[in-house]
Amino acid sequence: MPNKAIEDWSIWYPEAASNGVWMGRGRIDPTDRLLVHAAPPVLTVEVHDGNGHRIAFGQDLEATEESPICLLQKEGVALTRRDLWPGDEHIGLPVLLPGSEVGILQSWWNAEDQKEWRWAVEFYNRLEE
Repeated sequence: MPNKAIEDWSIWYPEAASNGVWMGRGRIDPTDRLLVHAAPPVLTVEVHDGNGHRIAFGQDLEATEESPICLLQKEGVALTRRDLWPGDEHIGLPVLLPGSEVGILQSWWNAEDQKEWRWAVEFYNRLEE
């Protein structure tokens, strides 16, 4: 069976501790967009292909607004960050939780005043032999 293409999205909070704090690494199917839950105010992100080659990078990506989710997006070899309240266009995207678990966003609702929200994420795991 041929190897399945994957990407590793590694995320750090560069302003914590003396050398930054690792937030998580998601090993996922290739994508141009990744949602991140509870992202710190500044992120540094590296994306590597399945062979370990760096294919995208974003350094010191600052929060764009106060929200529970940020969207990381590849633009060539660069990464951009946009903090947001997910909408229908974000359903089906992978979402990285602190600690490295990645699921797929199934639904999102938030109150108009953005003081409450409800969301569902589906997780799927498979062990390779």
